[in-house]
This record gives sequence, C-alpha cells and structure tokens, in this order.
Amino acid sequence: MSLRVLGIDPGLTRCGIGVIDVASNREAQLVHFGVLRSEANAEIEARLLTISRGIEDVLDTHAPHAVAVERVFAQHNLRTVMGTAQVSGIALAAAARRGLRVGHHTPSEVKAAITGYGSADKKQVATMVARVLRLESPPTPADAADALALALCHAWRIGSRVTPAGTAAETPAQRAWQDAERASRKRSAPRA
Repeated sequence: MSLRVLGIDPGLTRCGIGVIDVASNREAQLVHFGVLRSEANAEIEARLLTISRGIEDVLDTHAPHAVAVERVFAQHNLRTVMGTAQVSGIALAAAARRGLRVGHHTPSEVKAAITGYGSADKKQVATMVARVLRLESPPTPADAADALALALCHAWRIGSRVTPAGTAAETPAQRAWQDAERASRKRSAPRA
C-alpha cells in the first residue's frame, strides 16, 4: 500500500495544495494539485473560512495518510507572516481533527530534498517536481509546485509505509527522533 501525503504551502491569498502517492520504492504519483484562493479585499475571517473550507474539502476528497506544511519563518513583511501563520494553524487543526500526523519543513529543507540544493529557485523546484512525478511540464502556479515539493519531501523523510489502520508507519529511528524532539521541547518549555 502506498503512502498518500497532502502538502500545503500556506498563504492567505494563495494556498498551494498537492496530493501524491508514494510507493515503498520511493516512486511518486500525482493525485491532485491546485491553489486555494481568497479575495484580498474580503474581511480576514471570511478569507480564513474560504481557505479552511478548501483544505477540509481536499482532506475529505483525497483522504491522505499524512500532511506536510511549510514551516512559517520570519519575513520582513509582518502581514504576510501573520496570514501565513493563520493559514498554517487552520491546516494543523484540520489534520488534527482527522488524527493525521503533520510534518513541518522549511523552504530550504524542501529545496534540498527535491533538488539537492537548499538555495534552489522556484523554477528549479518546479522542474524537479515535474521530473519526479513524470509530468510533461512543471505544475503551475508556483504555490502548487511548492505544495507538491513539500509532500514529496515529507514522504521521503517518513518513509512510505502505511499501517493497516491507514496511517503513516514510522521506523524505529523515526520514533526515536520524535521522542528526542518531545523531550527537548519539555526541557526548554517555560515553567509556570
């Protein structure tokens, strides 16, 4: 059984989505991709609702085993960061409601996984996504290609095994890594 991963490139105006299936030999197949859009002149709550409904629809329609979301990082434009973080939170909540594991990957991690170079440009990423998925041309717009790249990065990192319950299986090394991350967060959490 192959692993189905939904990649989400969060954005308030354009939220890229990409769904792939990855076999045990790491070969990937495109299932779906697109961009969820909200109107820039609408109220923030309406925009977030539009994106939320789109993410929920993709989750319901394609039933992924795992979700990958681009890790929000600081930019100079605070409004862009806020919108991205809000959409990221919507995606995380939607995945949690379904009991799905979520992976967070920085843009440079994704670029390195897809192209072998952490500073690759968007065209290089889209070209490699097309090559890996055996597409005739790179997926457009760039937000959709980025979402597919996220899904590929995550699938390759967690492995492509699926449990009989339909969730992503973890190797012993992956479980040990996650245990170490949880322990690290507990040690660094502020005490009340």
